[in-house]
Amino acid sequence: MFDTAFHSTMPEEAYLYALPYQLYRRFKIRKYGFHGTSHRYVAFRYRALSGKSRKDTNIITVHLGNGCSACAIKGGKSVDTSMGMTPLEGLMMGTRSGDIDPTVIDFLMHKEGSSVDEMFSMLNKRSGLLGISGLTNDMRDLESEADEHQDRRAILAIDMFAHRVKKYIGAYIAEMGGTDAICFAGGIGENSPSLRRRILSGFDWFGVKLDEKKNAVAVRGKEMAITTPDSELPVYVIPTNEELILARDTVRAVKALPFPC
Repeated sequence: MFDTAFHSTMPEEAYLYALPYQLYRRFKIRKYGFHGTSHRYVAFRYRALSGKSRKDTNIITVHLGNGCSACAIKGGKSVDTSMGMTPLEGLMMGTRSGDIDPTVIDFLMHKEGSSVDEMFSMLNKRSGLLGISGLTNDMRDLESEADEHQDRRAILAIDMFAHRVKKYIGAYIAEMGGTDAICFAGGIGENSPSLRRRILSGFDWFGVKLDEKKNAVAVRGKEMAITTPDSELPVYVIPTNEELILARDTVRAVKALPFPC
């Protein structure tokens, strides 16, 4: 069961890199995306909660954990996602850098005498929340440090994390021509009211009206809207369940049944 499968519906303009086209033809260098099973499950549960059909499902799903990705879902299909050919591209994560200027790699290799393997080890294992804070890749610990000790770098890591998520959501709203909902999932997305508040600040322009009480009580295991009933753009917390999707797909594969989303 491929984690990239849900993103196979992305159009060329979304999945191709602006590299010489023959590199795609020869080596299939392109964006594949990941967390597809999670984004697919969240879209499925959104339909159950909203009563909408698959073709009327136009949402942005945000999976935030140690690995993080956003997905634009239009007509029930993935049309863009933040992770790329590997999970390194896109949002800032627990230990991954997310988007950077690629020439930074060449610059540091010359300055530090680092090898390619050392550079990509740094980008994958020593960057992100861990690299900025110098403390941990665990958002819970960073929020505790920020609240209790006002640790500057912990606050900076959290601010950078929220900024990157907000930027991708805004980009996908523009790309899709609007969205019917924003859905948070993953360990951080499900369990951090303060981070959801940071990310959604400024989205009142799009009609988001956060219900502070609902946002505060939304915890793992609960599916719920965290916006007010009159919010033009509803926001949901939907705990993901990738294992359930994998189990159902296994049954469908064994019994040669069709694969609905």
